[in-house]
Amino acid sequence: MRPHSFLTPAAGRLLAPLTIAALLSACTLGPDYQGPPQAAPHAVQNGRFVRGDDAALVKAAPVNQWWEGLADPLLNELVLRALAANPNLSVAKARLQQSRAALNLEKANAMPSADASALYANARLPPLTSSGSATRTNLYSLGFDASWEVDIFGGHRRSIQAAGATAEAAEASLADIQVSLAAEVANAYISLRDRQQRLALGDNSVTMQQQMIALAQQRYARGTASNLDVIRLQNQLDATRADQVPLRVEVDSYLNQLATLMGEEPGALDQTLAAPAPVPLPPADVPVGDPAALLRHRPDIRAAERTLAADTAKIGQAEAARYPSMKLFGVIGLGGTRASDLTKLDDFATVLAPMLSWNFLDFGRNAARVTQAEEVRNEAEMKYRQTVLEALRDAEDALSRFRNGRVSVATLARTKASADQALNLVRQRYRAGTTTYIDVLDATRQQISAQQNLLQAEANLTRSFVGIQKALGLGWRS
Repeated sequence: MRPHSFLTPAAGRLLAPLTIAALLSACTLGPDYQGPPQAAPHAVQNGRFVRGDDAALVKAAPVNQWWEGLADPLLNELVLRALAANPNLSVAKARLQQSRAALNLEKANAMPSADASALYANARLPPLTSSGSATRTNLYSLGFDASWEVDIFGGHRRSIQAAGATAEAAEASLADIQVSLAAEVANAYISLRDRQQRLALGDNSVTMQQQMIALAQQRYARGTASNLDVIRLQNQLDATRADQVPLRVEVDSYLNQLATLMGEEPGALDQTLAAPAPVPLPPADVPVGDPAALLRHRPDIRAAERTLAADTAKIGQAEAARYPSMKLFGVIGLGGTRASDLTKLDDFATVLAPMLSWNFLDFGRNAARVTQAEEVRNEAEMKYRQTVLEALRDAEDALSRFRNGRVSVATLARTKASADQALNLVRQRYRAGTTTYIDVLDATRQQISAQQNLLQAEANLTRSFVGIQKALGLGWRS
């Protein structure tokens, strides 16, 4: 038998459907994605944040690794460790790999598929006549078959677009978790240092109050003070000690939180962070950029935008399902009754079979799927707009807290300076013999209280700085 060449006229007629399919595949149904809608045109047009009129806030490109601006090497180490080992990040990375695998699967589905098969059969055939005998025969077969669904109306192309946008959304979601994680580590560290400093000041206050009680008891014994004075001082001491209890609980809680953020067991960082250290303060200049930069950089906005792109492509998938589909099947086979027949390459059979199918009587099922896809896309657009507005609100709130926090720190710094001055004056009067030591202790207690208030305000200011960085979408790594 002569070999069947695919260049023969008969083969050319078989390839005609393939040529027609290639021409038809230039059609892609569904809307093309035109980019995200303008969710905040006025903010972008103004080019500035409404609450960003503070001297420390400069319109410059923000620094992605913003924690380095706090000049605390231990904090830098903790943030990097969390970004490398946090369990939630591992979950997000696994989801990203899943979405990328789904994209590769959609690309593979658009390509032809081929299978190989081999067959050996031994058959016993009954005799044809009553006097005849049964015969046995062998059958050997080796074949290759391929199939390909022609993307006539762009359904496969839309599915690849949707899977690609979904993978990019997963990548942006991973970055968003990194942003939140860096801010959470910084806030826990700041709160820990704040509580440790306040505990130390509280211990000093307890010591001062104990000395005041001892002096009051001496004066009561000499008849120069009443028992009521001693009771009042004792109540004040008990209140101070009671205030120390929740601070100690919070120190343990923040140590546990930081260890968990590092992907370690509670208590793993106790020795590392046991020694109190000052609360890190924000830099003198805080670059905040502009609203347009926020919309480009913030990961949750990018994730919402990529989800919108994916849902737009899925409309085309649903549209393509409403129209006919074409599949091409091809088979090449060798075979015979002897094993040597498999080596006769000039004697083979070929089949090329196009198949057209169309579920035109579906009682509106595909139309309903198209409508459903369109509404899912509309929902994604509304979610994108809401994400943009909430991001701008986060930024404006953080800027307002930072601006007012600076005012609070400045006010409490003056209060502490006044308390320092009052303590110095009382000490001078005590050395001159014009006042008692109990007055010195009382002034010391007030100075410690002013210092605690200032420390708390400074911690709040630094947390406001962290809030700005989180609102701007900073802190993620590719």
